Amino acid sequence: MAVSDRIILGIDPGTIVMGYGLIHIKNNVVKPIGIGVIKLDKLDDHGLRLKMIFERMIAIIDEYKPDELAIEAPFFGKNVQSMLKLGRAQGVAIAAALSKNIPFTEYSPRKIKMSITGSGNSSKEQVAAMLVQILGIEKEQKFLDATDALGAALCHYYQNKKAGGATKTFTGWKAFLAENPKRKV
Repeated sequence: MAVSDRIILGIDPGTIVMGYGLIHIKNNVVKPIGIGVIKLDKLDDHGLRLKMIFERMIAIIDEYKPDELAIEAPFFGKNVQSMLKLGRAQGVAIAAALSKNIPFTEYSPRKIKMSITGSGNSSKEQVAAMLVQILGIEKEQKFLDATDALGAALCHYYQNKKAGGATKTFTGWKAFLAENPKRKV
């Protein structure tokens, strides 16, 4: 789905801090248009946190009017309770988008990191540093959840721009880096 004018909302789900980032694509030019976090740490009740996520998602959607949602999939960890809570937060964010007829795509953390930095094992700091280079955003270490969300949106763009024939095919990593010197970390 390669549309020449669209807005992608990226989400890094969380029950303490949820990051969001938005990019606007017009004629294959990508510009960041919004980035931030939803802080939920002051709410003790998990149900209230989910309600806040839904309400803030609706407000973000109403303000920016995104065409698509790209959301990071929960990763598998050792703490089952944390995974369940994270999955609920992701589900509420997806439900908010679907309530506004916005389609969503889920990406693994590894896929997002690979798409942005070229390595699926990159740190949050490396993803943020690459987004500073690619999109010219301000470097803010305290908003790593927001830059992860922006990474999800950009990953979605990269994954889908091929559909419009706008990307090149490379013979290998060397050829890619020769064409994209700024993508090195």
